[in-house]
Amino acid sequence: MADLRAAVVPDPDDPNLVLLTVEEAARRLRIGRTTCFRLVLAGEIESVTVGRLRRVPADAVPAYVAKLRHRPAHAA
Repeated sequence: MADLRAAVVPDPDDPNLVLLTVEEAARRLRIGRTTCFRLVLAGEIESVTVGRLRRVPADAVPAYVAKLRHRPAHAA
């Protein structure tokens, strides 16, 4: 039975996925779900709506990381 489910449910870490749930994007970024939702709602991480669903394009995750890497560091 587990083999049948694996064939039906996509692996959230599958690099071929085009759209991710916010939870899957959070997992890839190693951040919390709530933090990821805040970043999505603030427009920091690109997202799209599909019907009533909010999805994060898979390429938006590395784009967000690249944006973070190019931000000037604030003095501590």
